[in-house]
Amino acid sequence: MEKMPAWADVVLIPLISLILAAAISALVILFIGESPAEALNLMVTGALGSTYGWGYTLYYATNFIFTGLAVTVAFHARLFNIGGEGQAMIGGLGVAVACLYVPWPHWSLALVAACISGAVFGAAWAAIPAWLQAKRGSHIVITTIMFNFIAAAVLNYLLVNVMRPTGSMDPATERFAETIHLPTLHELLAPFSIAFSKAPPANVSFLVAILACVAVWALIWRTRLGYEIRAFGHTETGAVYAGISPVKIIVVTMLISGGLAGLMGINNVMGEAERLVLNATEGAGFIGIAVALMGRGHPAGVFLSAILFGFLYQGGAELALWTSIPRELIVVIQALVILFTGALDNMVRMPLQQVFAALRRKEST
Repeated sequence: MEKMPAWADVVLIPLISLILAAAISALVILFIGESPAEALNLMVTGALGSTYGWGYTLYYATNFIFTGLAVTVAFHARLFNIGGEGQAMIGGLGVAVACLYVPWPHWSLALVAACISGAVFGAAWAAIPAWLQAKRGSHIVITTIMFNFIAAAVLNYLLVNVMRPTGSMDPATERFAETIHLPTLHELLAPFSIAFSKAPPANVSFLVAILACVAVWALIWRTRLGYEIRAFGHTETGAVYAGISPVKIIVVTMLISGGLAGLMGINNVMGEAERLVLNATEGAGFIGIAVALMGRGHPAGVFLSAILFGFLYQGGAELALWTSIPRELIVVIQALVILFTGALDNMVRMPLQQVFAALRRKEST
C-alpha cells in the first residue's frame, strides 16, 4: 500500500478520528436526554468564549504539553512510557523542594531552579524502569505503571509525615514565598494593554511549555542523539549494526521523558497551587498518552492536541456545572479519542490510503 502525503497523516487522520469520537459522544448525550448542539455550544462558550475560559483551557493544556512531550520522546524510541503520572508527581516534589528551602529573591531565579529540580526528580523516577528495561529486559509498561503507584505512596507519606507544617491537618506543604509567585497571563499581557481575566491559573509556565516543544523538535530532528533515538525506534537490529548502544538509548530517552513529565510541576505546583498537595497531577500523566497519540509524535501536533484536551477539560467542567451531563462524559470523549487515534487507527488510515492510491493512479493515466 502506497504511503499517504505527510499532511494527511498528521492532520487528516486525527481530524477524522476526532469527528468520529465527537459523533459517538453526541449519541451518548442524546441518549441521556440532552441536546448535543447545546452541549457543544456550552463547551465552546465556557472554554473559548472568554479570557476566563481561555485561562483555564491554557492552564490544563500546559500540563498536557509537558506530559504529551514526555510520551512523544519515548515513542520515538518505541518505548511506551506510561509512567508520566508518577514522574510528574515526583517532579512536583522536586519543584516544591526548590521553592521551599531556598530563599529566592525573584520568581525568575526560582523558576529556573524549579525547572531544573523538577526535571531532575522526574528523570530520576524514570531512571530505574529505564535501567530495568535496558539491562534486565523488564517491560517498560509494567515497571512504569508500578512506579506510578509507588510515587503516589511516597508523596502521601512525605506530605503527611515530613513536609506538612506543624499544626496543619491538610496533607500539603506550606505556601511558597510571595517573592516566587509566577506571573499569570493577566500580569504578562497587562503591559501590552491586552485585557485578560485575573482569575484563571494560566501563568508563565505556558511559555516554558512552548519552549519545551521547540527544544524537543530540535532534539529529535536536529541532533545526533535524536537521530539515534529515531533509528533505534525504527529497528533495534539496524541501530546496533550501526554502532548505537540500546542501553544508552533506552536510559537516555527515558531520562529525557521523565524530565519533561517532571517539568509539569512548575505549572500545577509552583504556578497554580503555590504549594505541593496530594493528587496535584489530576491524571495529566495519562492524558499525555492521548495527547502524544493524537499529536502523531510531533511537538507541533502535541501542542495542538494539548489545547484540544484543555478545551475538553474546561468545557466538561462547564457542562457539569450548567447541565445534567456528568463530568465523567469528558472521560468518555477522551477514551473515544484514544480509541480512534490509537487502537482503531487503521480503520481510518487504510481507507484513506486506498483513496490516495486511487487518486495517484488516476493522475498517472
